[in-house]
Order: sequence, then structure tokens, then C-alpha cells
Amino acid sequence: MGLRVAVAGGGLGGLCLAQGLRQGGVDVTVYERDDALAVRRQGYRLHLDARAGMALARCLPQELLELFLATCGSPSRRMTVVSEKLKVLHEQSYDQSNDSFAPATLATSADRQTLREILAAGLGERLVFGHELAHYDIDARGVGLQFTNGQQASADVLVGADGVNSAARAQYLPDAVVTDSGGRCIYGKTPLVPEALEVLPEPLEQGFMAVVGGQVGMATGMMRYRQRPDKAAAAIAPSVQLSPAEDYLMWAVSADQRQFTEPVERLAEMTPAELHTVAAGMIRKWHPSLRRLQELADIDETFLVRIRTSTPVAAWSASRVTVLGDAIHAMSPARGSGANTALQDAGVLCRALTDPVPSDDTALLIAIGGYQEQMREYGYAAIAASQQAMAEMGARHNRLLFWLYRNLGH
Repeated sequence: MGLRVAVAGGGLGGLCLAQGLRQGGVDVTVYERDDALAVRRQGYRLHLDARAGMALARCLPQELLELFLATCGSPSRRMTVVSEKLKVLHEQSYDQSNDSFAPATLATSADRQTLREILAAGLGERLVFGHELAHYDIDARGVGLQFTNGQQASADVLVGADGVNSAARAQYLPDAVVTDSGGRCIYGKTPLVPEALEVLPEPLEQGFMAVVGGQVGMATGMMRYRQRPDKAAAAIAPSVQLSPAEDYLMWAVSADQRQFTEPVERLAEMTPAELHTVAAGMIRKWHPSLRRLQELADIDETFLVRIRTSTPVAAWSASRVTVLGDAIHAMSPARGSGANTALQDAGVLCRALTDPVPSDDTALLIAIGGYQEQMREYGYAAIAASQQAMAEMGARHNRLLFWLYRNLGH
């Protein structure tokens, strides 16, 4: 019998890993707690770089890689920081000499839901919904999985890709805790309808724009598809069904929790309409164009994110259980590092488990140990970079400007 891998969590990293393992001849099943891919709001526009590019090239079959590239957004030419009155405070142009859509030099944007649908394509029965990991047991035969719905499963290896509240991490690495940074972001999505295009600030035409208004900031970026997802799928991979999508502006009103007028507990319970109203109140004195763009949002697409960060832990011994993505190195939205690092994890772990497929238990533990050694190095470095940016902002006159520039600039 070949190697059997169970992946707890069907986010970007878990699905990418599953595609790569399937390509490598490994028997893999992904167990996702939600009942479908689009049950919860998880984000919109992502900035993806070479870390993601190399992982996707490694793990995806060719037609899915082509579909991903076709549905990416137009690459940014510039990043701009402006005041709440749209005065330009800082500009940074990007090198246009590299191919923005080559895996090794990838520098583009993608829609999270579209990418997730591409990563799930073709998995079929290998992707099981409605299964949230409760706990696991390891014995000589492998790993036994117990789910909160009472179901059970078994595998040779369990990969915890189940996010910041990972049950796999909590059991396996109880000292690897996740802390609340105190930051809160209200995310929104504004369709690029004519009314929005009429008030669109010029810097947004060039790429990402960060807005600074006292102790409140707004990160903004347009998602303009190279090809509409459903049309691209019909042309490139007819067996794949992608949800129709139109171009949009992603925005995120961010601040320390103390800047919000509502208590933290109340914020977490708010409806999208209530969160949209809160965001509007926080930018009520800003430039009319910014207020109008927020006003034109699809209100039902508004949601709150609590920014949490993983605490690095000392190296641990390899076993039949390992972790990837936010389950082990959650971080602030530092230039898209969360998504890029999770996909990087998938590529590195895929290589470890398929190049070649471990032939016995000793080889299996060596492969997992090698992955963990690499993952800890770059994953914890990404966390450290994010924390350093947060620490340094206290030494700057405009703390929020520095935070936006260092953490959200793409």
C-alpha cells in the first residue's frame, strides 16, 4: 500500500499540497470543516510572489497552472501612500523588467476565492467537506483522526493545515500559541461600476494604495482579471467550473482595537451592514472619493479580521504529524506573506513526500523533519520581519504610515 496523507484544512496551503501529492502518486484526502468552499468570507485580493509561483508550478497540473495565470490580476507598477485627503506621501515603483507571470519572478494579484476553486479542481472525493478535526491518535499503524461530527479516518501522515485555531497544532505543539496583536481590519469589496470608476484616485490605476488618516488607515488594491474566471476555465480547462467574477476594489480599514468606537466583543458579533457602517464612520472626514468608494461597496461582502500572530517555538522532533500555513506561522497581512508562505510550505512538503516517496518509516520521518527544518527557518523569519515592522513603527512620527508601508505595501 502506498503512502496515505490526510490534510486537515482546505485552505490555499492544504489544497495546493493535495494537488502536488496527487501529482506525485500519493493517496491524499483533504478534510475541510466548512460545507463548501465559499461558506465564509476569507479575503479577496492577494498579492502573490515567487514563493507562491514556485509552489504552484511544482504542485499544479499544467492546465490548472495555466488557468491560475490567466485569472491573475494585472501586475502593480507602483505602490503609493497617500494622506486621507489624497496627498501623495510616498511612492515606490516596481521593476518591470522581469516577467510578472513566470513562477520564479511572479509578482501579481489573485482573487482568493478563484484561486481556491482552482486549487480544489479535480480533487473530487479527495476533498471531503463538513469534517473538522477534533483530535488524533498515533500508533504503529499510523494516525487515527477523530472529527467533531463523530466520523473517523486514518492515514500514514496527518498535515495540520487548519488555520490559526488549528486542532492539530494545539495537540501536537501546545506551546506554539497564537496571540492577539490588537489590530483589527474591516475588509470590503467595491465592484468597479461606472460610479466607482468616476472617483477612482489615479494612484490606484498604477497599483496598491495605502491611505493614512491619523491612527486609522486603509489598504486598497484593484483586482482586474486578465481573463474572467468562468470564461478562462471554459477556454483552458473545460472540466473546471469557476464562479463568475467581475473586477473590483478591495479595501481594508485598519486600526488598533482601541480606535474602534465599539467594544471588541461587539465588533466580532456585527453583521456586514453594521461593520460597513463602522468603517464609514472611521473615515467620515476623509476625501470624498475615498468615502464614495467605501459607500459603493457590496455591503454583504464586508467582514472583520482580528490580526493574530504565532509565537515561534524551538525545533520539535519529526513524527507522523506536521503543520503548515497559519497553523504554525500566522502573521499580520505583511505584504501577502501569509498566503505566500502557506503555498511555499505546500511546495516544500510536497517535494519532501514525493521526491521520492518515502519507502519506510525512517525515510518518512527524515522527509518530514527536513521539511520542518526549512519551514521553521523561512516561516519564523517572516513572522520576525512582521514583528520588527510593528516595533519600529513606534519610533516614527507617523506610526500608522510606517505600519501600512511595511506591512501592506503591494
